Amino acid sequence: MAKKSVKEQKAKAIPAPPASSEAVRKSMQGNKRRDTKPELIVRQMLREMGYPGYRLDWKKAPGHPDIAYPGRKTCVFVMGCFWHDHEGCKYASKPRTHSDYWNEKFRRNKERDARVRAELEELGWTVIDIWECELKKDCIDQTRARLEREISYAFVNL
Repeated sequence: MAKKSVKEQKAKAIPAPPASSEAVRKSMQGNKRRDTKPELIVRQMLREMGYPGYRLDWKKAPGHPDIAYPGRKTCVFVMGCFWHDHEGCKYASKPRTHSDYWNEKFRRNKERDARVRAELEELGWTVIDIWECELKKDCIDQTRARLEREISYAFVNL
């Protein structure tokens, strides 16, 4: 499959509709690409587990993983339930206004996520996805255990 340029990808994108209110506009402007609260929680967990030394948004890997251990070919994506349309999750609500725009945006996000995962795995990387909802108080302990289980083998001295 030929890799599409950023220009080609943006050309297919539907332009963002105007915000339905000033409050919505300010809310959407407040969304950050990096250093989000879920990312900070995962980074803190990794340090507490004894796995510091990661790279943030490492540009040399496909998809610029949120957290990467390049020498160990292990990366972590911290996925926002809304933005990545986490199926079956109560935090992945669908906006009622401009639904055509949002459905297309979510479809493209999921397509990109699958493509990036496939590229990384093809290059021999271990890819770990942590969903925003998995960091809530009621299940953070299970998430911590899963993260430690999935990442610990990369740190075994052979």
